[in-house]
Amino acid sequence: MKLHIIPGYIQDIYLVEYQSKLLLLDGCCRADVSFIQDFISQQLARPLTDLKLVVVSHMHPDHAGAAHKLRKITGCKIATGEAEGHWYSGVDGVLMHISDILLTQYVANKKNKKQHWLWYARKLKADIYLKENQNLPGFEDWQVLFTPGHTDRDISLHHLPSNRVYIADVIIAIKKGFISPFPVFYPNRYRASLQKISDLNAKSLLLAHGGEVQLSKENITQLIKNAPMKPITHWRAVKSKLKKVLLS
Repeated sequence: MKLHIIPGYIQDIYLVEYQSKLLLLDGCCRADVSFIQDFISQQLARPLTDLKLVVVSHMHPDHAGAAHKLRKITGCKIATGEAEGHWYSGVDGVLMHISDILLTQYVANKKNKKQHWLWYARKLKADIYLKENQNLPGFEDWQVLFTPGHTDRDISLHHLPSNRVYIADVIIAIKKGFISPFPVFYPNRYRASLQKISDLNAKSLLLAHGGEVQLSKENITQLIKNAPMKPITHWRAVKSKLKKVLLS
């Protein structure tokens, strides 16, 4: 197994190479599709059909945006965690989907990235729904871990032979250290997910925003201590800003 860590549109892309197949650890941005195609066909000199599985850790634009398009191009399967309903369901879901795409564009602008069309389906049509502790079909050296909190359906992937864990957005790296993601819809579940990651004693963690890092138990304990006690969501953030404006 060879792990390629590739800078994506706003997140790190993790492409896992085997002798006869490829695995994408998350669904990336829609803007990453052509780059992934070029990397497989030019850098690895392999046919696009070698991409056999794309995992979607959760439904945000930089984790699900390329999944459907890549399946259409390569014939790969899409796998995601087993969760009730669709994340972006109903009127609130439509509005949240739009706001998440706009937030992704905002982050891209801050990174001085070229403007791209980022729209993607808000309802994922997966081929495989994964359960806790299940091994990835066709890639049995990876085990599925449910790590919700950021959303209700976040999953992480534990590479058992090397004891490395892809944790998507469970932890975010910034210049000053490590922080919780935005949003955190389920604070209690989020702290439990951090504890689950800590208990693994992993050799390293693979972050969607921050690359491969090594965190001690003390680092994660501090993250748990600083984690939000109440939900931090889009609507709460808007209400907080409106309140500040009105008070001023």
